Amino acid sequence: MERIDKVLSHHGYGTRKDVKKLLRSACVTLNGRQIFDPSAHIDLSKDRLAIDGEEITLQHDIYLMMNKCQDHVCANRDGEHRTVFDLIDPDLRHPFMGGELHHVGRLDIDTEGLLILTTDGALTHRMISPKTHIPKTYAVRLRDSVDQTGRDHYKELFEKGLHIPREGNEAEFDAQSAGLVWISSAKENGELDDVDSKNADGCDCLLTIYEGKFHQVKRMFAAVGNEVVYLKRVAMGELKLDPTLPLGGYRELSPEEIKLLG
Repeated sequence: MERIDKVLSHHGYGTRKDVKKLLRSACVTLNGRQIFDPSAHIDLSKDRLAIDGEEITLQHDIYLMMNKCQDHVCANRDGEHRTVFDLIDPDLRHPFMGGELHHVGRLDIDTEGLLILTTDGALTHRMISPKTHIPKTYAVRLRDSVDQTGRDHYKELFEKGLHIPREGNEAEFDAQSAGLVWISSAKENGELDDVDSKNADGCDCLLTIYEGKFHQVKRMFAAVGNEVVYLKRVAMGELKLDPTLPLGGYRELSPEEIKLLG
C-alpha cells in the first residue's frame, strides 16, 4: 500500500505539493470513487486510479530492453558523448516507485546490443553480482581470420581460462572458463539457425562469459593475439535480444521476459 500523493508524484504528476493541487482541481478517482485526501492509500497490484476519467497504468518498476547503438555511453550524464538515456522518452525518466531508471551493467561506447534498463535495484544486484555468474553472450568479429586448428586452440584456451594482462590502470586477472562457438562451423553443423551469418567466416564467433571485467571480451582475444573489431551483446542469462528491435530502439519487457531474468 502506498500513499496516493507519492504514487502520483512518482508517475510524473509533479511534487507532492503539485499533487495536492491536482486533487483539488481535477476529478481523481480510486476504484470509481472521487478522492481528495493526499494521504489516502492505494494498492498498486489491484486498485484502479483515474484522472478525469482516464485510467493511469500503475507501475512499481519498469523494465526495458534496448538495442544499444554505438557512440552512446552507459551513463546518466557525459559532457563529451550522448548517453543511452538520450534515447529514452522523457516520460519514462521520472522516478518510479522502485526508484530511478538505470542500466544493468555497462556496454562500451563502441559496443552494440542488449542493454537492460530498470528501476528494480534488487534485479540489478542479482544480474551484476559476481556470485550469480549470469552468462552474457556476445557476437564477435575479429580482425584476423582463424583457421580450424586455430579455432580449436582458441576454444580450448577460453574453456580452460585465460590470464589477462594489465590494461592501463586495470589490473591483470585470470578469466573464468568461457564458451566459444565459431559461427561458420556451427552453421555447417546445422546449429545456430537463428544467427545471421551471411558474412560469417573464420572471423565470426559467439563468446559467453560469466563475469564482467573492464573490456573483458576485447582483452581475452588480445591475449591470444587477435583484435575485436565489432562487438554486440546478444543475450543475458536466458533473455535474448529481440532481433526486430532497431539499433537505438527499446521496448518494455513482457512478463515472461522479466521472469527469464530471475
